[in-house]
Amino acid sequence: MALSATFITPSPSSSNLYTKFRKPFLSHSVYLLKPFKIRASTTLDYSNVSSSDKSSPLKTSNWQWKFKDNLINIYYEEHVKESSEPSQNILMMPTISDVSTVEEWRLVAEDIAQRSGSVNYRTTIVDWPGLGYSDRPKIDYNADVLEKFLVDFINSPNGPVKQPDNDLVIIGGGHAASIVVRAAKKGLVKPKAIAAVAPTWSGPLPIVFGRDSSMETRYGLLRGTLKAPAVGWMVYNMLVSNENAIQSQYKSHVYANPDNVTPAIVESRYALTKRQGARYLPAAFLTGLLDPVTSREEFLQLFADLEGKIPVFVVSTKGSPKRSKAEMEALNGAKGVCKFVEVPGALLPQEEYPALVAEELYQFLQQYFSPVA
Repeated sequence: MALSATFITPSPSSSNLYTKFRKPFLSHSVYLLKPFKIRASTTLDYSNVSSSDKSSPLKTSNWQWKFKDNLINIYYEEHVKESSEPSQNILMMPTISDVSTVEEWRLVAEDIAQRSGSVNYRTTIVDWPGLGYSDRPKIDYNADVLEKFLVDFINSPNGPVKQPDNDLVIIGGGHAASIVVRAAKKGLVKPKAIAAVAPTWSGPLPIVFGRDSSMETRYGLLRGTLKAPAVGWMVYNMLVSNENAIQSQYKSHVYANPDNVTPAIVESRYALTKRQGARYLPAAFLTGLLDPVTSREEFLQLFADLEGKIPVFVVSTKGSPKRSKAEMEALNGAKGVCKFVEVPGALLPQEEYPALVAEELYQFLQQYFSPVA
């Protein structure tokens, strides 16, 4: 999401807060503890999809994740075509954002699950803790927490996708793709293949303003403000939880074509921002705590370390914001990437152009996993 704001952070002598939204520009400046402007490009996911194909029944359920002293209800969906034949399991991880939801992958999941061929595909989409329709407890979210969730969800004996080693294909968007690759690099998960769709690694503020010690201090102040009991909701409502901001940001760069943004999409994503605990994970994402790496070199090394071990397919987009697109293009021909394609779209091609993304993913699956006659 692209945020453009001017506000004064609370100081010991004053708690006044002034916020003014502006149209996104390419130039940015930030001065914390003084009036400051933010324009940050993040990955949002909004949806306007429905499960309507009768040949790919939708099953919804919850799985309970135990994290420290918390029992967190995790929402997930399954799509599978009725068949007596065994299925290849695919896990789809939503793009991490302020309004992340399983809905962004639903049409792609339906498309792949309903196809007829030598392999039947069973697709599972899960909402991250703190996002979508999963519980949103007030915990200290960071990349390690989300990685642990991914590992537990896949490897738990009672998990929805528990499978023998190397029998799961994982598809992720944005930061989710990078977290999946990082977990695979560590050997914490052992997928048969990985597909990274519009992969990103840097949060909205760090990708614009950097990570020096001064900026990290300012990010911490903003993060603390967003998590505060009273003023936090006020700042969150101004920056994220309002329909005008969602529509503007969605049209500016989340989708490539502004005409694809509908009132239903905006209303649906707005509703997610009103769920209990909605602001906690976005506070971490906005300020870079969910970044799996801190540089392009580290980003490329994640993929390089999977060379010859796990096939990795990268789907880039033609209309991504300049900084995000540069990171995607760095993967073209990079070590560890077995296939690279570019499709229309920006930061959510799987939602804006689901048929095209589904076709590219299906061709990858057919190329690498169809039985040889």
